[in-house]
Amino acid sequence: MAGIYTRLAPGLLQVIELVLTVAVVVLALARRNRARRDISFERFFFKIGHRKTLSIVLVGLFVLGSRIVLIPLLGVPHPRWHDEFSYLLAGDTFAHGRLTNPAHPLWVHFESFHVIQQPTYTSKYPPAQGLVLAFGQLLGHPWIGQLLITALMCSALCWALQGWLPPAWALLGSVLAALRVGILSYWMNGYWAASVVALGGAMVIGALPRIKRYRRVRDAIWMALGLAVLANSRPYEGLLLGIIVAVDLIRWFSHGPFVMVLRRVILPLMLVLLVAAIATGYYYRRVTGSPFRMAYQVYSATYSRAPLFLWQVPGPEPVFRHVVIREFAERELREYQESRTVPGFLRHTATTIWVLWSFYLGPMFTIPLIALPRALRDRRMRFPSAAGAVLLLGIVAETWTSPHYAAAGAPLFYIVLIQCMRHLRVWRRDTQTGALLVRAVVMLALVMLVLRVAAVAAHVQIEPAWPRGNLERASLKHRLEKSSARHLLIVVYGPKHDLNDEWVYNGADIDSAPVVWARDVGNEKNQELLEYFPDRKVWRLFADESPPRLEEY
Repeated sequence: MAGIYTRLAPGLLQVIELVLTVAVVVLALARRNRARRDISFERFFFKIGHRKTLSIVLVGLFVLGSRIVLIPLLGVPHPRWHDEFSYLLAGDTFAHGRLTNPAHPLWVHFESFHVIQQPTYTSKYPPAQGLVLAFGQLLGHPWIGQLLITALMCSALCWALQGWLPPAWALLGSVLAALRVGILSYWMNGYWAASVVALGGAMVIGALPRIKRYRRVRDAIWMALGLAVLANSRPYEGLLLGIIVAVDLIRWFSHGPFVMVLRRVILPLMLVLLVAAIATGYYYRRVTGSPFRMAYQVYSATYSRAPLFLWQVPGPEPVFRHVVIREFAERELREYQESRTVPGFLRHTATTIWVLWSFYLGPMFTIPLIALPRALRDRRMRFPSAAGAVLLLGIVAETWTSPHYAAAGAPLFYIVLIQCMRHLRVWRRDTQTGALLVRAVVMLALVMLVLRVAAVAAHVQIEPAWPRGNLERASLKHRLEKSSARHLLIVVYGPKHDLNDEWVYNGADIDSAPVVWARDVGNEKNQELLEYFPDRKVWRLFADESPPRLEEY
């Protein structure tokens, strides 16, 4: 039994959620007598919801306060995945007051995933998440930026929902988002760009109905700023959302007073977007040498053959200087080629839908979809549902998938979800079955949050352990940084190395770092590293051993 538990423990959370969801649905549907209505809390909640500004502030404070209170229990996350180290490099670069870093003279020894070394040394990703992490780093730790941006994202989501739904229901939607993705998901507990993307999407989607209703300059500016955030975080999905919104606005323009719309909407929108485009172009001019060439493009041309989209063809074979980077590129190419076959594409599509469903919905948020057919008949739901469908199709066309790829459309999802809950609430009024199911969804979200925290406190594993990240690397780095010497670690991998478990990442200023991480390229070529860093204590790090072993070079 212990062996079975060990295998199942990381995924028990999903099983528990499913069991609880099935149980409450069965109980609600089996109820025959009229339910006693206890709406005192609901009245209080609706009263708060009608104070829109207060609701927006409270949601952000709820997320912020909840995660801060949990720090002694859950800790502060450490980076684990390639992308996180790359984003942290961008944050460190900006925190040093630079847009990018000069290429290191021995850059070949420091090559790693999602980082460009030429013509400059920096992250391949757009700059928005790096700016967030830099802000946090200046406050004391990069994760502070992630903490603040996730709380701000949940507040922005409340604001966005208020533009589409009654205010109390908008508050409910943002609270559910906070419980599902705002406190314990990797959006908060990692260094990805998810919260930044969702913030940009909320600004765009929340501004759209306000522009139509009020024709205010400030709403046009909010939309433009949201589009700028998307362009500098997830440009492809941001472009898709921007096109969908533009089509909807053009239809609206054709029925409105053109001069007023031009002055109050179009001109402010275009002016802010022009300034953002100039700033973005200047950034890439400094990073890649061309305002029209992104760092992502430089990285793909240098280290990868697999295209970003399934309709594209593979690029030429790059020059690889390290085995792990070549093997990673070959794995990417195999995944792309498999997804181009009919069975592979079907599996790819099914995986994408499963990943998005598991993260955004799960069993408990699937309950309100009982009312989806009725919700889709609502005229105001046409745009959210159509825009969400277009984004989903666009994501399926990408070679890889992850929940944050759809983050720009997260507000669309919560608009439809809450509208389903509104319809579900009046289903079977005689027994109050629908109202019971709506209350059950809210209670399940709270119960799952409490259950996860309680499991951590009781040391019962029902999901991957907290704190998150590559704790062995973080512990070794911290221990070496506390010593009086400066260190050079030459990393050695074993024959069965996990390509997702990378140790060779450095900050923006390699030469002044207390600990420098480099790849083992053989004694002869390693010699130039030793000559370049004569004042450092040099180690071989056997990273794939358990525990990782240091040996003096």
